Amino acid sequence: MAVSEVRMQEALATLKSSGVRITPQRHAVLEYLMHSMNHPTADEIYKALEGKFPNMSVATVYNNLRVFLDIGLVRELTYGDASSRFDCNTTDHYHIICNSCGKIVDFHYPALDEVEQLAEQVTGFNVSHHRLEVYGTCTDCQNTSRH
Repeated sequence: MAVSEVRMQEALATLKSSGVRITPQRHAVLEYLMHSMNHPTADEIYKALEGKFPNMSVATVYNNLRVFLDIGLVRELTYGDASSRFDCNTTDHYHIICNSCGKIVDFHYPALDEVEQLAEQVTGFNVSHHRLEVYGTCTDCQNTSRH
């Protein structure tokens, strides 16, 4: 069984153990997220699945994403624009974001625990978490601007 299939089975088991009914639409949204590496918006998920589920609404996608967020299957990413993006990788990792097209790519770097500790010492805050965003121009946009 492929890693993605194992992750999907684990996610479905998490849904079942949380008492969440697995509808075909819910399964499709989850599967799309699991196979998507581009951190899609709810609208992008809807557009990708509307051919398969013509009666599904954008609200259905949002409602399913809320369910997945509530039980910890996805992470919501907000980067100042109007649309939240959703990430099925809930492990600690960072993101690099293209200034031109908005593409978001995961990258892994050792956790910056010492930054959190220093922030607590300097400010007196009780730090709950942090996020690191790196910005630049992706290779696709670099290639486009060269032509």
